[in-house]
Amino acid sequence: MFSLSKPFKLSNEHVIKVRCNFLTEEIKIAASYVTKKYEMKKKKSSTPEQEQRGFWALRGITFQVYAGEAIGLIGTNGSGKSTLSNIIAGASKPTTGEIVINGKTSIISINTGLKSELTGRENVKLKCLLSGMTHKEIDAVIDDIIEFAELDDFIDQPLKNYSSGMKSRLGFAISVHNDPDIMIIDEALSVGDDTFYQRCVDKMMEFKASGKTIFFVSHSKTQIRRLCDKVMWIHEGELKQFGPTEEVIEAYRAYIKWYKKMPKIERRDYKKALKAERRNFDFEGYYEAVVAEQPGIDQEALHQMFYPIRVTTKMRMGSKLMIIVVVVLLCVIGLFYMTQLAQP
Repeated sequence: MFSLSKPFKLSNEHVIKVRCNFLTEEIKIAASYVTKKYEMKKKKSSTPEQEQRGFWALRGITFQVYAGEAIGLIGTNGSGKSTLSNIIAGASKPTTGEIVINGKTSIISINTGLKSELTGRENVKLKCLLSGMTHKEIDAVIDDIIEFAELDDFIDQPLKNYSSGMKSRLGFAISVHNDPDIMIIDEALSVGDDTFYQRCVDKMMEFKASGKTIFFVSHSKTQIRRLCDKVMWIHEGELKQFGPTEEVIEAYRAYIKWYKKMPKIERRDYKKALKAERRNFDFEGYYEAVVAEQPGIDQEALHQMFYPIRVTTKMRMGSKLMIIVVVVLLCVIGLFYMTQLAQP
């Protein structure tokens, strides 16, 4: 039977210094004990305990990546690959833990966040402006972006009329011309023809050669083998394995082969058990395991990562009413004094 590691079992080669304050030019990304919890929609039948559990998309992700490395992210659907990609890109924040990025990031995915009502040209300008480029810089590269995307006259048509392949080409073209230090590609090469795919590969090789870092999320083992130096296998929100490409792909292939041979009923029960494990993740136990395995660790810094103090943007109704009352009183007092001053 295929064996998976138990929850929160740590690998010493992946454990890095607490607080990630040791970044150099060589280390581009450092993640320590990153978790991501999504609150589940409450049901009428839910108990208070069930409501507190939520769903742990990521559980204790720790790694470091160096300049010029191309990292493949593999794993089954729902394993947490896109969640991790969004955190690396800065589009989402971890629930606990810490991730430090040394450079400018750009994420490319089929759902690129482009505006469907705008034309392709308008989307280029908007995305470039949002990335920090000036109008002068945009004017200097917009023709190159349009040429790379191979959209021709479609560039002035609304994005809602584009195919998924056209959207992906536009998103990729915009992102690579932003000149990021770290490029995250989430299934963006799964659409498009062979010619455009080769252009993307050539561009990625050019990025690698210039010392830039690439994260490549894909189900294609062929693409991963061709493009990546190392591979992260994300399994049910945990970093199952991180190492040389061929070694990790073979381990993942063995797991998929074992899973497919499983009888249908056993497979169903297995999937239910995995989902339950992520809902019932023992966060306290994970924290205690980290402390126990590293006696000399800075426990104060570690505790801050595991139990960060977060400022909520929501305000209770009582607090809102109190503020309103105080404002009204200040206004009344102000009017009273103004009246007194106006009297002869």
